[in-house]
Amino acid sequence: MITDSFPGKSQGDRRFAAFVFVSGVLIGLVYHAYLWQIGDNGLSALFDRLPYWDFTNLWAGSRMALDGDSATLFDADGYRSALREMLSPDLPNQEWSYPPSMLLVGALLAVLPIGLAYLVWTFGTIALLHGAIRPLRLPMPIHVAAVFSPAVAINAFFGQNGAFTAALLIGGLLAAPKRPILAGVLFGLLTVKPQLGILVPFCLLASGNWRAIASAAVTTVTLVLLTGLAFGFGTWTLFFDETRPLMTAIMEAPFPMPYHANALTVFIMARSLGAGIDASYIAQAIATVAAIAVAIWLWLPSTAIDPRRRSLLTATLAIVVTPYGYTYDTIPMCVAVAYLFAVAKEPRLVALSLAWLFPLVAHLLPLAEIGVGVLVPIGVAFALIAPVLWRDQGGSAAADGTPPETRSDRTSTVTTLF
Repeated sequence: MITDSFPGKSQGDRRFAAFVFVSGVLIGLVYHAYLWQIGDNGLSALFDRLPYWDFTNLWAGSRMALDGDSATLFDADGYRSALREMLSPDLPNQEWSYPPSMLLVGALLAVLPIGLAYLVWTFGTIALLHGAIRPLRLPMPIHVAAVFSPAVAINAFFGQNGAFTAALLIGGLLAAPKRPILAGVLFGLLTVKPQLGILVPFCLLASGNWRAIASAAVTTVTLVLLTGLAFGFGTWTLFFDETRPLMTAIMEAPFPMPYHANALTVFIMARSLGAGIDASYIAQAIATVAAIAVAIWLWLPSTAIDPRRRSLLTATLAIVVTPYGYTYDTIPMCVAVAYLFAVAKEPRLVALSLAWLFPLVAHLLPLAEIGVGVLVPIGVAFALIAPVLWRDQGGSAAADGTPPETRSDRTSTVTTLF
């Protein structure tokens, strides 16, 4: 098995990386400072909504379900009225978008006041991310940078679940070879946001990991049953009949919409370039099939690749493979960027820095208006896979059992692409 090492960095590289990291943290803090300037109506003066933003849905929707009113979540007009009655009459339109199983997570938070629940959710999921990426064995400063990356900051800004889903996805992929039962549990939990788990079945099938497949199936069925017992099995019918078409309509809305500035999918890029709905779906399907093919190849037992690189490459491709993805879903990509910096003898600091900061500045860039944000995770994925492809083309260099240290010179040129 070929494994990546973590070579020492020059003082200049370390200083530059520290500057970029601190810049990202400061930008994130400035965003949050503006977000928490509260107007007289109790809403954020920056965005004219509660500063908890998307977390409002998880907390309030789960509160409704605990009160025995879960059917309201799947009635858009009724849900919006209930939100305004519960939180503020000035709230803009919001929608419940999650599968009913997400209520099992939200119910644990909905018993707390919303402000405290937001803090528990934000820092609790960051702690989960910390635990999930520990098997990467990154040098401590790089590990800390990954845990507090710009994608994590923008995730907290939206009150989203990106740190939670990234922990489940990366943790499951890293655990799959040696702890398949745990991996299956994590993948089963990831069904609360199923669009990020599209690649998982193909990875497990390619590697013949039947224990992880069985564990994921049992966990998924358990979540469905527990959700039905707690909140009614009709919630699943309502989700597929009401919420799923609503979210599809939002995804297919004419370009541009304000939220498209944070979208990074091939589907949105095609829409922004003038393609119709059908043509955009075809473009997305091509990208999805290509990503699935890469994932299958990565997880075949015959593919010689460091399991950490394979897991991060797969997690980054999970962003590319879905037509419904946003900047707060790019935490795996930022972890991958941190890993690329760690393993490169001569990292391309400018390219890495642009990818690292992109989640924070995507909505400010003129390019956001033409929806090309998905090219960033595609570029990071290419930087991860390029050295592996180069070694494969080199024949015995990829599988001859030569110790990694004797191969470093032969692979450094491609490894330092990023």
